[in-house]
Amino acid sequence: MITQQLTQALAKRILVLDGAMGTMIQQYQLAEEDYRGERFAHWQCDVKGNNDLLVLTQPQIITEIHNAYFEAGADIVETNTFNATSIAMADYQMEGLCAELNEEAAKLARACADKWSALTPDKPRYVAGVLGPTNRTASISPDVNDPAFRNISFDTLVMAYREAIRGLIKGGVDLIMVETIFDTLNAKAAIFAIKCEFDSLNIELPVMISGTITDASGRTLTGQTTEAFYHSLRHADALSFGLNCALGPKELRQYIQTLSQISETYVSAHPNAGLPNAFGGYDLDASEMAEQIKEWAQAGFLNIVGGCCGTTPAHIQAIAQAVDGIAPRTLPVIKKACRLSGLEPLVIDDNSLFVNVGERTNVTGSAKFKRLIKEGNYQEALDVARQQVENGAQIID
Repeated sequence: MITQQLTQALAKRILVLDGAMGTMIQQYQLAEEDYRGERFAHWQCDVKGNNDLLVLTQPQIITEIHNAYFEAGADIVETNTFNATSIAMADYQMEGLCAELNEEAAKLARACADKWSALTPDKPRYVAGVLGPTNRTASISPDVNDPAFRNISFDTLVMAYREAIRGLIKGGVDLIMVETIFDTLNAKAAIFAIKCEFDSLNIELPVMISGTITDASGRTLTGQTTEAFYHSLRHADALSFGLNCALGPKELRQYIQTLSQISETYVSAHPNAGLPNAFGGYDLDASEMAEQIKEWAQAGFLNIVGGCCGTTPAHIQAIAQAVDGIAPRTLPVIKKACRLSGLEPLVIDDNSLFVNVGERTNVTGSAKFKRLIKEGNYQEALDVARQQVENGAQIID
C-alpha cells in the first residue's frame, strides 16, 4: 500500500526529504543534564552528544524539529535513529536501549506525519526509519599493522540492525532508509537484516538506500565508485538509490548524474550545505543551495531530494520551492547485462571484449589452493589470486 502510494507520488513530482537533525539539535545548545533528563541523571558515563537519546529525554525537541521540516515542505522525515544500534550505543554503555530508542523515535515522527497529513490531505507525509552505518566497518581493518583484522562481523551487524528494524516497524515507520553508507558490506548486512525482519514479521515496506562519496576521489570510504556501489546493492530491490553527506551539491553533482543514468529505480540525493569550514560549520545558504538543486532537477537527475549536514528548515523550504513544478526524473530503460562490481564496475554485454576468468582460487579447481586454504595460509592463497589478476583476469572465481 505504502509502496504504491509513494510510486504514484514519485511519478508526478519530486518528493522532498527533510534536512539535518544534528544541525538543528546543536541550535538548542543542550548541556549534559539536558541529555540525561531525570531518567538518566545518574548514568555511569557522559551522554552529551548522544542525539538519539533525546527521543527519550527531550522528545519535545525532536517533535519540534520534525514539525519544522514538515512545515518547510518535506514529504518525508527521517527518524532520529542514526546511531541507535547496539554497536554505536556501546559508546555510551546504552546497548540495552536500542529497541526502545528506535520505537520511540518512530512514534514521535509518526505522530508528526499524521498531524501534517491531516492538515494537507492532498500531500500525505511519510516517515523513513533510519539505519545509520554504525561506527564500525566490516571491510577495513582498524589496525594498520594487521590488514586482516576486523573489529566487527557481518553476523553482529545483522543482529544489531534487526533489533533496530523491529523497533522502527513497531513504532510505525512507512519505509526503511539505509543511509550514509561508507562500507557496502555494512549495507549488505543492513539489507539482509531488513529482509529477515520483513519475513519474520510478514510485512513489506519500501527501502531507500543512500551511499556516501567521501571526497573528490569519487569513491566510498571502502573504495567503490558510484557505479560499483550501485551494482553491489541493486539486488536489494530498493524503492530508491541515492547519495548523501560528505559533499555539497557542487561536488556531488557529477555522481548524482552518474547514478541517474544507471539506476533502474528512483534516485534520491541529500547533500550537505557545502563543504565544512575551518570550524566544522557549513556556509552554503538556503537560496544558493536551492539554486544548485534546481539545476539538478531541470537536468532530470532527481526523484527525491533533501539535505544532510548543515541544512535547516530554511534550506528545505527553499529546495521544495525550487523543485516545485519540475518534472521528476523518468526511469530509464536499461538493457539487461551481467553487471558485477569490485572497487570498479564490470559490465559484460554484447559490446564487451573477451573476459578472462581466473579459476585457480577454487578449492576444487586447484590442488595448491586447496592445500593453502586447509593450512590456513591465506596470505599465499591471496598471492594466487593476485597473480591471476596480473596475468589479465578480470574476474576471480
